[in-house]
Amino acid sequence: MSEGLEDLLAEGLAVVFCGINPGMTAAAQGHHFAGRGNRFWRTLHLAGFTPGLVPPESDRTILQYQCGLTAVVDRPTARADQLSKQEFTAAAAAFEQKIARYAPRYVAFLGKAAYSALSGQRNVEWGLQDRTIGNAAVWILPNPSGRNLAFNLEQLVVAYQQLRRTAFESPQ
Repeated sequence: MSEGLEDLLAEGLAVVFCGINPGMTAAAQGHHFAGRGNRFWRTLHLAGFTPGLVPPESDRTILQYQCGLTAVVDRPTARADQLSKQEFTAAAAAFEQKIARYAPRYVAFLGKAAYSALSGQRNVEWGLQDRTIGNAAVWILPNPSGRNLAFNLEQLVVAYQQLRRTAFESPQ
């Protein structure tokens, strides 16, 4: 449980999407990815994770689609760059225990920053990683924040579709 933003987790999910930390709007509203410019829900739908567009206030329905939501650091901020390296270090053990406890097949980090801070790796590639957390395979996706201008919606959808195909269409 974070400061005003509850993890949406269940045991044995296919994918747990992991944000860096809650945004201020999301924390204030109590719903994941509630910021007006955030493209998470639209990307998830267009990539085929959900049959329809899920509004942030219905974020709990993501569990019906074998997906969950969490963040590495609980503290809400307006921008992820307001977090210190020490906050990631302090959150690492509890985060890894949470993933081990819920045992998803994949943990998908939304952006490279949180995974880099947790793993200590400076150069991280997009997609499937060599490392696991618990028994969950690690996947790095572009951050869907509206502040991430490096990826347009189409590019986000293509990246997320790769994970969906692997998590849901590949033999387990």
